Amino acid sequence: MTPDGNAHAPRGEGAEDAALALLGHDIRAALSDVIGGLRLIDADKVDAATRLQLDRMRAAGELLARLMEEGLATMLGENAQAHPANVQLPRLLRDVQMRWSARARDKGLEFVLSELGDLPPVITVDRIGLERALSNLLSNAIKYTDEGRVQMSVYRTESGALMFDVCDDGPGFSDAALAKLFRYSGRPSGMEKPGEGLGLHIANEMAGRAGGDLSVVNRPDGGAQVKLSLPASTCQPALDMLPDVDDDTVNVLPDLRRIRVLVAEDSPTNQQLIRAMLQRLGAEVDVASDGIEAVTALEQENFDLALIDIEMPRLNGIDVIRSLRGLGGRQGRIPVLAVTAYVLRANREAIYASGADAILAKPLGSIEAFGAAIARVLARSMDAPPPEDIPALGDDAPVMVLSHFERLMEVAGPESGPELLRRLQEDLRHVERRTVAALSDPDWSELRSQTHVLIALAGAVGAQRLQHCAESLNAAAHRRDGQELDRRAPQMMSLLDDLIHFVSQRILESHT
Repeated sequence: MTPDGNAHAPRGEGAEDAALALLGHDIRAALSDVIGGLRLIDADKVDAATRLQLDRMRAAGELLARLMEEGLATMLGENAQAHPANVQLPRLLRDVQMRWSARARDKGLEFVLSELGDLPPVITVDRIGLERALSNLLSNAIKYTDEGRVQMSVYRTESGALMFDVCDDGPGFSDAALAKLFRYSGRPSGMEKPGEGLGLHIANEMAGRAGGDLSVVNRPDGGAQVKLSLPASTCQPALDMLPDVDDDTVNVLPDLRRIRVLVAEDSPTNQQLIRAMLQRLGAEVDVASDGIEAVTALEQENFDLALIDIEMPRLNGIDVIRSLRGLGGRQGRIPVLAVTAYVLRANREAIYASGADAILAKPLGSIEAFGAAIARVLARSMDAPPPEDIPALGDDAPVMVLSHFERLMEVAGPESGPELLRRLQEDLRHVERRTVAALSDPDWSELRSQTHVLIALAGAVGAQRLQHCAESLNAAAHRRDGQELDRRAPQMMSLLDDLIHFVSQRILESHT
């Protein structure tokens, strides 16, 4: 009934769109509270098993936020289209690991994610399309597997294509199911469980939207194998809209392939230009069209850099920066580059007072100047003063504090313990690969990043000497001290290899 007691009258499209927009606002606010609340939890104050669950919830919540935005756009009549953008592959795979390992464990299954060969740090793809395709493939594999494992291997083929290969120990596909692949009827058709066909139908549609192909076979030794192949061009950072740049110029541009940037800008033209330049530098880019969208994105997602336009509708850039600095923790400390046409002294003082790290004047200049401004802001953030002197360990200090490790495994419990060991093994091997590559040049920024991760991992498991060595190498990387690097690196890599071997042995023991 309407407020005047009459029966509901048909509403026009404008009223329906307005109601949907209001509902969308409330959903966004509630979801922002959920994700923001998860991020406010101090991970150092919870046990390892709880930390795994928080990571799982965060990964699922961020995907839900992206799906919600697409769903609202669809309901408002904005057809979903592919939006290729730079996506950090390691971060994407880590989110997949967090979400699906827990789902598999809940069913008594093992989930294994294998990164094989030399994978690109950044891929150019429609992220929503890829995430939806992988979600449906893994959901199907876990749903139809009653015991054993589900494994996803990620690798590049000889032709350069990027392959996501999902295998399971389930019953495989019946002849009837194989004959009706990718078609959805809403009724059982060749499988024991109702609804067969919807997951593969969605996965196939999303694979096409992401520019890929899907293939399905039964494995000779039982189970199903589904491969999602993305073209070789996926492994190159997006270069759209930029003029050709001389090779000499390319060499001086900063490498942002491991950087995720939020661009808060209301002008579609400036959005497109900034996105294009950032993608040319290799960054992963998200765009907010006004101040409220920017604050919501900063609360819900993790970014390495924010470019904030000062003059925006609904909430201006200064208030956005103040809101960001008020978040606290890692989010509240991310570097901010304010973008503005107002460069008078009073404006600059207000912008810096809000918490901006630097100001970039409009109109934007060349990509070289743009890249240099970003590089300075990031370098300032990365070069926070490290400890000048790392206290020396005594000769009697143990390589491994076993009681520390055993307490960690006791806290994780028999169910989460094996998963924690697998995750630790993968993280340590990932650090080992990245560190070896960084030592060859050396790449000081990458060395700072990887030793920072290693300090946390070694400290968590009681690898006291490795933690100390990583701290010393991290300080040397901050100082760009080549002599200290040459002295410490072999010792750290040897200790890291010992820890990987130790964890591998514990994994084997957990299976016996």
